[in-house]
Amino acid sequence: MSTADRLDTFSLTAPPPGFAEDPYPWYAALREHRPMHALAPGFVLLTRYDDVAAVYRSSAVSSDKRREFAPKFGLGTPLFEHHTTSLVFKDPPLHTRVRKLLTGALDQRAIARMEHGVVALVDALLDEMQGRGPRADLIADFAARIPVEVIGNLLDVPHAEREPLRDWSLAILSALEPAPSASQLARGHESVREFLAYLADLVARRRARPGDPAVDVLTRLIEGEIDGERLSPAELLHNCIFLLNAGHETTTNLIGNGVHALLSQRDQYERLCAQPALLPSAIEELLRYESPLQLNNRLAVAPVTLAHATIDAGTFLTLAIGAANRDPARFADPDRLDIARKPNLHLAFGHGPHACAGMNVARLEARVAIGALARRFPRLELDAAPHRDPRIRFRGWRRLPVTLG
Repeated sequence: MSTADRLDTFSLTAPPPGFAEDPYPWYAALREHRPMHALAPGFVLLTRYDDVAAVYRSSAVSSDKRREFAPKFGLGTPLFEHHTTSLVFKDPPLHTRVRKLLTGALDQRAIARMEHGVVALVDALLDEMQGRGPRADLIADFAARIPVEVIGNLLDVPHAEREPLRDWSLAILSALEPAPSASQLARGHESVREFLAYLADLVARRRARPGDPAVDVLTRLIEGEIDGERLSPAELLHNCIFLLNAGHETTTNLIGNGVHALLSQRDQYERLCAQPALLPSAIEELLRYESPLQLNNRLAVAPVTLAHATIDAGTFLTLAIGAANRDPARFADPDRLDIARKPNLHLAFGHGPHACAGMNVARLEARVAIGALARRFPRLELDAAPHRDPRIRFRGWRRLPVTLG
């Protein structure tokens, strides 16, 4: 079958065999032959870096997902209400109000205050792994535990109440896949209901005993006022869910993907161990090479002019971040991991007004986590076969067995 024939039938709702394991050959073919690929009438997939970046910058696109999510989740359902109220899927003025409240709590001074706690957490997890013996699961024992604690600390969620957060997050975000199953949707709806009930109680307790808004993001969201307005009760709860979900999933995947990539291309891990000053550029390269969020979406609310075509208003756009970050027109030898790569203007955190508000928290967690692994375990190796998460919007591992060495 020719490349054109294979691409004619390419779909994200029924991806070809092996796509979840390795989407990059398909992305390369789409970039070359079908950079504006019609997924369905009114739905287009973009795979070239310049096109994805242009859409992120465009004022002619919307992040509001009500039109897209109504048939997917059902009007008024828990998933619909959550994903159309949280920061990431809203336009101004709600997006602006919430983002202003958050950015002050996640600025460079706040990041600097957090670092000592992240270092202590990572060291404690590594001590625990080492104490159990030479083998560990780098996801369950390490990568998945870091962001839950960091974001839990930001919202001052009591430690004894954090256990359900990961499962709720995974269920809610799994419903964002291009074609979620009936069971995924049911579990997603139930997780939103359970999460809302928990947060309503937590907010009531925090209103009774407020924290310091300089370090307690929940108190900041409760008390914060932008242009004379505060968040409504529903906006407050759904954006707390968003913070816990987004901060958890992508950072877990960044650490897991990053370690797997380094150990699979051993020369780069050994280079990092020998040259720890490369750690900041290594994190940027790991974000580019295996982007934790592979797909994003926008709606064209007016015609969008790209380099070689104009997209009609009303078109739903799927932005293939994983493809854009491997575009040879932007990155030399893009399928090679190079922890010293510069420049490296990847799109892993998006671009423009919707660029990830927590990007520097994720960078901090990954820098501390991967740096500590390289420092303490220079002979770290992959052990048994890892277990890939089969989702295609979020790219990561469910299990990543390693030998500490």
